[in-house]
Parts: sequence; structure tokens; C-alpha cells
Amino acid sequence: MAARILEYPAPWPMTTIERSLQPAESRPSLAESREYCRRLARSHYENFTVASWLLPRKIRPHFYAIYAYCRIADDLADETGDPQQSLTLLDDWQRQLQECYVGRADHPVFVALSETIGEFAIPIEPFLDLLDAFRQDQRSTRYETFDELLEYCRRSANPVGRLVLYLGHACALENVALADSICTGLQLANFWQDVARDFDRGRVYFPRSTRQQFGYTDAMLAGRVFNPQFREALTFEVDRAEQYLRSGLPLVARVPRWLAGDVWLFVHGGLRILQHIRNLDYDVWTTRPIVGRREQCGLLLGYLIRRFCA
Repeated sequence: MAARILEYPAPWPMTTIERSLQPAESRPSLAESREYCRRLARSHYENFTVASWLLPRKIRPHFYAIYAYCRIADDLADETGDPQQSLTLLDDWQRQLQECYVGRADHPVFVALSETIGEFAIPIEPFLDLLDAFRQDQRSTRYETFDELLEYCRRSANPVGRLVLYLGHACALENVALADSICTGLQLANFWQDVARDFDRGRVYFPRSTRQQFGYTDAMLAGRVFNPQFREALTFEVDRAEQYLRSGLPLVARVPRWLAGDVWLFVHGGLRILQHIRNLDYDVWTTRPIVGRREQCGLLLGYLIRRFCA
């Protein structure tokens, strides 16, 4: 069977994906594949700087490769507008992942990723867990309880932190638990940041049990109503997300020095999102809070001052 490749239209716009898989004319070189991942990572808006300036230059291509895998998988789940098509594309992405693990990589992401997997002895499970979470998004659009949401975070967010720990040769059990706490907190912060955007996509991550606890009914949700009940329910969830982020902060002191800065920035970027939600008086229906590039640079400067002046 001819090799198949998922292509972004040049020069890699990140907000949409082509809705079909195109045959690859030839296997890209490692250098070409690294450049593909770098451009994808550097072109896509994120709340937090991707592979920040604090990372050693030799490590950055590995971060880019992991990011590119996650980014494309996420777009396959979110950008087609057709759950069945997304499931088909995710199955193909998994097939290419499995072929990568047996030495048959044709897509530039997997050519780059195969080098990373080999150098850091990364198992396949975190990559598969992410795909399972994205499949769940095609089948489940509502969450009854916070525990159900946590189970989703276990597969949608926590594997990313574990992949980063592999890059730092820092996969001790305690480190994994701390990374899971950070990643869950970041995922929750993203949910509360994107209540309106997710609702427009037909998804509600806001647990029904929390909404009911504070009297925010399904009818209010359907009408995108902002009222005291919504404010109280979101206050509760924002505070809970902050607890997860702060509980993971000890990881900063437990990872290699070159990785500590990015961990600190991820946590404080998440905390900054939560603070922006508070500054909006929790009206995320009207305004989507973001951490802009200037603010990210401010966080980076704050970390450097903390690191070298402490």
C-alpha cells in the first residue's frame, strides 16, 4: 500500500486541516521532518511558549516533534466538523504511529518522532492515550461529574507531561504524580477559558453536577446565560484548577535545571489564565481570556529574575 501523509497547506496554517490523507511522494529526510515540526510548533498560537528559549537547542527538536504529533491529532479531532471522519483520521494517525514504532515512518512528524522515541526510550502508551481521549471527544460531549472529567484529563492531558518527563530522564513515580497534577490543572484552566468556544462546537466540559450544585440549569446553559449561579459555579471550578496547578509546583525542583523553567512557566501560565477569568468576573461567555505573547515574555523575565537573583 502506498505511504500516506496528512498535509497542511503551505505554509502550515494551524487553524484548519485538509480533510483527506494525501499520498506521500517520498520519505522526507530527518532535517526536512524536523523543520516541518518546528514550523508547525512555532506557527500555532498557544497560551504558553512552545519549546521556550530556556530549552537547550539540542532538545528543542524533540519538543517540536512531540508537539507536532499532539497538535495534528488534536486538529484531526476538532477541525473536520464530522465525528465519523475524525474517528477515521485518528485511526489512520494511530496506524502511522504504530508503523513508526516498527521502523516504518513516512510522515514528517513520525520521521522526526522516531528519532525522539529511540533516543529517550519513550513507550507507545502516552501517544495512544491521547488518541483515545480525542476519540472520546467524538462520542461524548457532556460530563455528569468531575470524576468523569478527571478520567478524560488522565488521557487527554497527563500523557503530555509524561512525555516531557521522558525528555528530561525524570520519570520517577513522584515526578509523574506531580506532572499529572500540573497537566490536569492546565487542562481544566483551558476548559474554563474555552467554555464558549467548546459550547459552539457542541461540547460541554463543565460538569453537570457542579452546575446543579450552584443552581445553573441546563436551560441556562443552552441560553449561554451569565448570572450569579454561573459565576459561583465557575469560581468553584477555577479555584479547583488552581489547586491542581499549585500542587504540582514541587516538580520544578525535581527536574533537570534546563527543564525547570518551562515547568514553572507552564504552571504560572495556567495560573495567569485563571486570574484573567477572575478579572473578567467569570464572564467567559462574552470574552475569552488569553495570555498574550507580551505577557508570556513577562512571565519568562520573572522566572529569570527569580532564578538568577534568588
